[in-house]
Amino acid sequence: MQRYTYTVKDANGKTLRGTVTADDRERVIVALQNKGYLVLDVQEGGGGALFGKSTGTRRRGKKVSGHIMAFFAEQLSTLIAGGVPLVRAVSLLGEYSSSPTLGYVLTQVAKDISGGKSLHEAFAEHPKTFSHIWLSLVEAGELGGQLADTLMQIALYTKTQEAMKSKIITAVTYPIILMFASVGVLIYFIIGIVPTFAQIFADFNLDLPVLTKCVLWVSSVLVNHGVLIIVCMVASFVAFRFYIKTVEGKKRWHSFLLSMPLFGNFLKNIYYDRMLSTLSTLLRSGVTILNAILVLEDAFDSNVIIQNALKVVRVEVAAGKSISDSFRATGIFPGLMTEMMLMGEESGKLPSIIATLAKFYADNVEQFIARFSAVIDPILICGVGALIGIIVASIFLPIFKLSQIGGGN
Repeated sequence: MQRYTYTVKDANGKTLRGTVTADDRERVIVALQNKGYLVLDVQEGGGGALFGKSTGTRRRGKKVSGHIMAFFAEQLSTLIAGGVPLVRAVSLLGEYSSSPTLGYVLTQVAKDISGGKSLHEAFAEHPKTFSHIWLSLVEAGELGGQLADTLMQIALYTKTQEAMKSKIITAVTYPIILMFASVGVLIYFIIGIVPTFAQIFADFNLDLPVLTKCVLWVSSVLVNHGVLIIVCMVASFVAFRFYIKTVEGKKRWHSFLLSMPLFGNFLKNIYYDRMLSTLSTLLRSGVTILNAILVLEDAFDSNVIIQNALKVVRVEVAAGKSISDSFRATGIFPGLMTEMMLMGEESGKLPSIIATLAKFYADNVEQFIARFSAVIDPILICGVGALIGIIVASIFLPIFKLSQIGGGN
């Protein structure tokens, strides 16, 4: 028989420590789990911490890829469901993580848990790695005794968000590359080729067509004032960046993005999908509606229009109004969303209805991406071809005139 020291959490979230005598470590774990405890750590002997004291300054963690975080959540869920103590599970995943940043963070998390902190409290020490969504979901899972299931929901949610992000990046990457290549070709024509012909036309003192004069003027401006133009563009960009960091500038810019023709609705659908899928995941995990809205506020700092609307929702919910009435009070969310929420409240299936809404907006995003990918390439090719055609025509028109003069002589 060996003596073991254990650290557990009871149903109320209180951390308990004690010692027990048993044949092996696995028996201790099973016995504690049968009593309804969440096993944090089990150590043989006098109860020394699993980890020594940390050395050096404690870092706050860095941003880790969403794909890596989803894989981590899935692995941690599997280990916990398999009966591995929480500290040991986090320690193992930190040791074998493919991300050095996540590995270091998990080492610190394991130390904190071993010291008596809950998992969400340990995660909260690394805000750049674990978002408010992670913290709220993990806390709800711990309080509800369903941490393994909650972590699997986090993994599924993160995978879904990363898949959508990948689709958007894939859709815009090729057009951006094509656009830059096309602009490079146009600049080469205007700066490298047109000035040569401009000198020839000047030597013959030709009366040039209007089209040719316009192209030569553009070429002259770019050649003689190119550096000044670049400096002005950079200065304008920097000034714009400073402006949109101000409260008023950010509000105007985000409002413009949501009101853009064609792309405004696309951005709204992206935001609605993200907002509703997050809300559905939070509610399904047992997070209260008020806390879920608070989490959404923090998650939508990328657009103050949506964020301010969620603040209105939070105030309305805190005042006792239903979620559907609260979203309707903002005046910016579509009627379909608020009516579906009302149906969810009346039927008692609000999380499922919200998940269905999220899928609806996700489908709209995917349809737009498919259409955009099919249309943008020929538009860019035709547009660039037309511009190059104009430049070529502006050069050849005077050449034809020269040939006519030479033939006449």
